[in-house]
Amino acid sequence: MNPENQNNQLQTRETIARDLEALGLKKGMLVLVHSSLKSLGWVCGGQLAVIQALQDVVTEAGTIIMPTHSADLTDPAEWCNPPVPDEWVPEIIAQMPAYDQERTPTMAMGAIPEAFRTYPDVKRSNHPIHSFAVWGKDQAIIAQNHSLNNGLGEESPIGYVYANGGYVLMLGTGYETNTSMHYAEHFVPEIKQIKQKSPIIENGARIWKEYSEPAYDETHFASIGALYEKEYDVTTGLVGQATARLVNQTELVDFTKRKLIEKAAMTIK
Repeated sequence: MNPENQNNQLQTRETIARDLEALGLKKGMLVLVHSSLKSLGWVCGGQLAVIQALQDVVTEAGTIIMPTHSADLTDPAEWCNPPVPDEWVPEIIAQMPAYDQERTPTMAMGAIPEAFRTYPDVKRSNHPIHSFAVWGKDQAIIAQNHSLNNGLGEESPIGYVYANGGYVLMLGTGYETNTSMHYAEHFVPEIKQIKQKSPIIENGARIWKEYSEPAYDETHFASIGALYEKEYDVTTGLVGQATARLVNQTELVDFTKRKLIEKAAMTIK
């Protein structure tokens, strides 16, 4: 980062922590964090300083979760952004490394989650494309409770946050990337189910494992988020130079569920 492009406002571990506390983040919270490092401004220590600031505020009495998804570990025949030549598909299937909790990098998650997944005392869940990294009090139960089917459903870190009254912290990100809203899709009647497959290690061997989940679609999340903010109190403020939101995850999921069911009913009519 070039400080000349960030209005010369220095952000540090201490200033980020103060901003997080002013936003309402507290010791002992269960919080799922979405983040954009560049939105925070010039941070001394970069992504590591942000992680340390989060830990300073929440402490080990609470729990910090970040999405560490690896969406590239899917059937290459289905890739479209970008696609690969058809003749490559068999070789990719034969050669693609299996998901590894410790080594598989994130894909398009940003610098903070990528650093967080390898941070000391962080555990990562064992889903090949929908994994989450967890630090703090409840990390063991959260990281272990992640079903292969319905990877953003009840038996997932998102489901745990929902069941335990946790929060979502958005640091410079919007509702269009708010993974918790996918949980609401599991409650939409007759939502399309799809089959996925990913390379994993099972019984010591690398295999392509098939599993099922809804056809997750974030198309309406931004508009639903805007409606949500008209009806609910959402704590907003600046963390560094980023617009940040601290949201009750259970309320957000339930609101999203209602709106998606309404849209599905209108589509059926």
